[in-house]
Amino acid sequence: MSFWKKLFGGGAANDSQPGVPKVLGEDSYKGFTIRAIEMKAGSEFQLCGEIEKEVDGEVQVKQFIRADKLSSETQVSEAAINKGKQIIDEQGDAVFNGGGW
Repeated sequence: MSFWKKLFGGGAANDSQPGVPKVLGEDSYKGFTIRAIEMKAGSEFQLCGEIEKEVDGEVQVKQFIRADKLSSETQVSEAAINKGKQIIDEQGDAVFNGGGW
């Protein structure tokens, strides 16, 4: 790639794609996939994640956001995975039945 394309934005500056959230961590748990999603809140990270499972041949995804703010990607990733496990333990497949929590 030429110098000019890089200088004026013709080349990819990083691997992230606009509009696609950065996944900080992922774990499988009881048939579900839990992902910790990056959500910056100033200089901290807000606890954010998603729970995914294939139900009746269709992939279902439920996002969750909590008020907790942590100082590192590692901390928020661990906390989001643990919160996802707690939600699964409490609700199981019912997590996808609409309704908020």
